[in-house]
Amino acid sequence: MPAFSVIALIRALLVWVLIMAAESAQGAVRRILTSEAFDFAVRQASVLLGVAVIFAITWLTMPWMRIRSTVGALLVGDLWVILTVAFEVGLGRALGQSWDRILADYNLLEGGLMPLGLIAMALTPWAVLRLQAGRGRDLDGRGTAP
Repeated sequence: MPAFSVIALIRALLVWVLIMAAESAQGAVRRILTSEAFDFAVRQASVLLGVAVIFAITWLTMPWMRIRSTVGALLVGDLWVILTVAFEVGLGRALGQSWDRILADYNLLEGGLMPLGLIAMALTPWAVLRLQAGRGRDLDGRGTAP
């Protein structure tokens, strides 16, 4: 039995697009409102804000995505990470950023927090699935009957 259906995969991809739109809007606002002097510190803080945004979007859309298993949730999280890294690198290069600038966000030893954000992204669908199951929702997102 597959970990999730084709419909669930398509919906998970659409949710990822929503997450990227929210993250891109956050990045645009950050670029407008911050000076170069505080850029790295603000990028670090935005990773934490990004994790909260990813969690909120996943929480709201998990019933609609119809991910019904731990394996399915972990696979969706992994897919989101792969797509996100490709998106980040592609967008960074399209905006003329150097490889050093792009990779700085991924260097934990230099304070880049992106790997932690990606780990959180990978685990968010699983965590939301578990938390929502613990709140009395069945796997379709409806409340369970007493």
